[in-house]
Amino acid sequence: MIMIFKRKIYSQLLNWKNTAKGTKALLVEGARRIGKSTIVQEFAKNEYKSHILIDFNTASDVVTSAFNNYMTDLDTLFMVLSSEYNVKLYKRESVIIFDEIQQFPKVRQAVKYLVEDGRYDYIETGSLISIKENISNITLPSEERKILMHPMDFEEFAWAMGEDMIIEYIRSCFEKCIALEQGLHAKAMLLFRQYMIVGGMPKSVAVYVENDKDFAMADAEKRDILALYRNDIMKIKSAYKSSVLAIFDQIPSFLSKSERRVIMNSIEKNATFPKFHDTFFWLANSMIANECFNCSDPNVGLSLNEDRTYVKCYMGDTGLLISHTFDENEIIDNELYRELLFGKLSTNEGLFYENVIAQMLVANGHKLYFYTHYNAEKHRNDIEIDFILSNNSKLKYKIYPVEVKSNNRYTINSLIRFNEKYKERIGGCYVIHPKNLTVNDNITYIPAYMTFCL
Repeated sequence: MIMIFKRKIYSQLLNWKNTAKGTKALLVEGARRIGKSTIVQEFAKNEYKSHILIDFNTASDVVTSAFNNYMTDLDTLFMVLSSEYNVKLYKRESVIIFDEIQQFPKVRQAVKYLVEDGRYDYIETGSLISIKENISNITLPSEERKILMHPMDFEEFAWAMGEDMIIEYIRSCFEKCIALEQGLHAKAMLLFRQYMIVGGMPKSVAVYVENDKDFAMADAEKRDILALYRNDIMKIKSAYKSSVLAIFDQIPSFLSKSERRVIMNSIEKNATFPKFHDTFFWLANSMIANECFNCSDPNVGLSLNEDRTYVKCYMGDTGLLISHTFDENEIIDNELYRELLFGKLSTNEGLFYENVIAQMLVANGHKLYFYTHYNAEKHRNDIEIDFILSNNSKLKYKIYPVEVKSNNRYTINSLIRFNEKYKERIGGCYVIHPKNLTVNDNITYIPAYMTFCL
């Protein structure tokens, strides 16, 4: 039996149904194995009188032939689908789900005519949907609303663990800008570290919950997902397949460097970002990875000053990153998990910490940017800010520098210099660290688990 988790995207599905009222199909896009099909089918069961789920990975010849032959005869098309799936369809009370639609792009193009017909609602789900080779021969329908789905965020993970109340308490403390009671802070940090290790892939979370918090069993599920990702990369037909594979394999190595940036020379001698644009585009659009670009001048809109000379490439899920980083034999005795769980890992912890913060920011709808300033006199970077957020306001634009610290001993010299340089534009400064919430010299220090409140 599939474990059904509470997911935030459900409210977005409901909003689409209530506002679009049959005028738009809904496209739910996300990486493989993040729970798209499960939540969409649960939504269909709860909110419609009947539904049909067509999985184009396994659809019969009868189904594919019906779409090939009867798009100009929708009465016959719906009769065939109803008969094949043994489901009665009701006008304006049924939804048809096109699962893994990237396997049959022709149906995505046909959404225009299905929506115009107006009888039923339509939800499309899939991964690799925006990859150029999957849409090169079709006309994308304007009668389509797209929403992105991510792995389970920290809040959803806490719900899965039965910790609803502590999430409410954390949010309340953030809004009041007060520290958590110390015992509950320790509990919240332990929950956060479990999230960092297990990640947000629903199958991994389910196995962890169902097997008395067994990290090893969750790890096995994550390795299966990584194998699927590698298999997807091996199916790339374009010439950049080898570079996608090279970057995918080296993500842990790039993030283990102090600056976390992709080193182009490690991919190919004298390599530059423009040459590998399609590579990063594939990894970002597959949602396997989260890109983070340098913002050279944060005085105005971050995207307007996006400098693609420097890029960071975070894994879309930190649990996957941990399994991607370590060999099975390195973690088989669970000692590594104990070190991660209690913040005792001597090396690499910083890369996981920063990756999970990136993951939490992306889940909150932020596009990722960082800042670096090269000092010509010193011949080195003298300001480095991990993330820059913005309020996206056109009239009162403000930026929010964020520094991530994985242990209790650190300096914030870069943040202080950045604040001096851009103080007129800064709405607030944050340091994300393992300690409790404090405010000092207009800098808010928040515990890592509070990132979901930003």
